[in-house]
Amino acid sequence: MEYVNLGATGLRVSRICLGLMSYGRPGQGTQPWSLDRDDAAPFYRQAVEAGITFFDTANVYSAGSSEEITGEILWDLAPRDEIVLATKVHGRMHDDPNGQGLSRKAILREVDASLRRLRTDYIDLYQIHRWDPHTPLEETLDTLDSLVRSGKVRYLGASSMFAWQFAKALYVADQRGASRFVSMQNHYNLLYREEEREMMPLLADQGVASIPWSPLARGRLTRPWGAVTGRSQQDAFGASLYHDSDQAVVAATLAVAERRAISPAQVALAWVLSHDVVASPIVGATKAHHLADAVAALEVHLTPEEIAELEAPYMPHPVAGHQ
Repeated sequence: MEYVNLGATGLRVSRICLGLMSYGRPGQGTQPWSLDRDDAAPFYRQAVEAGITFFDTANVYSAGSSEEITGEILWDLAPRDEIVLATKVHGRMHDDPNGQGLSRKAILREVDASLRRLRTDYIDLYQIHRWDPHTPLEETLDTLDSLVRSGKVRYLGASSMFAWQFAKALYVADQRGASRFVSMQNHYNLLYREEEREMMPLLADQGVASIPWSPLARGRLTRPWGAVTGRSQQDAFGASLYHDSDQAVVAATLAVAERRAISPAQVALAWVLSHDVVASPIVGATKAHHLADAVAALEVHLTPEEIAELEAPYMPHPVAGHQ
């Protein structure tokens, strides 16, 4: 395993992050493809044994049960201080009017709930899951800064939003002397490269790390375009992200993989990892080979000609993933 600094911080993270969205208790807001505790446990172990120290979840994943499972399993596998644990806040967790968003009331309630579920007294990377247009930015940033100062949170991160919004958040934090966001969890892969227009240059300029979600385009980059899986047939959100015009990019990925005699997943991840601003792609795993491919991708170094071949068929997309 390789380890890198998370942006301009001194925090070292594994070059692969295990995403925990696919783990949750049945009946607790789980997706049809979610794995319960017993089925999920081997993937935490496989990750730790591979040297992965970076784990990402969210309060809304399976209505909190992803965090619960993580707290039940992870601390039996590794000392707390050797793990970089990330979670998120924003989505609806309660039916009352303050049951979602980034108000002071919502954040303070949700951080304590996440800490209880995760069975820890601090969160390494606390991320705002989306932009909240209904709460003053200053209120959100001051509240997050108070969590860092209290020791409940070590670092702050953000997730998908427009570059102007993130630039504003960084500026306002600096203006107020508040803790800055150090990472951006954005939608970025060979099929969706709109982040290259403004967000990725902004991150590079500001020393903020990209930790992309869906680096394999929800599996579409790992198989022929017409192939389906149980998840792809039930993933309405994923179906909205990609289009038939993406077929040529998938074909190019498969062609490079075939010539190299490696999996398409390794090629797609190697492309994401080739970007300097990317610290650690977030990879989900519901089969053992998913993590094996992710770790193997660290040894794949694409040539400039291969990168050009992979990028040439790209067609612009509407902005997707911010909601």
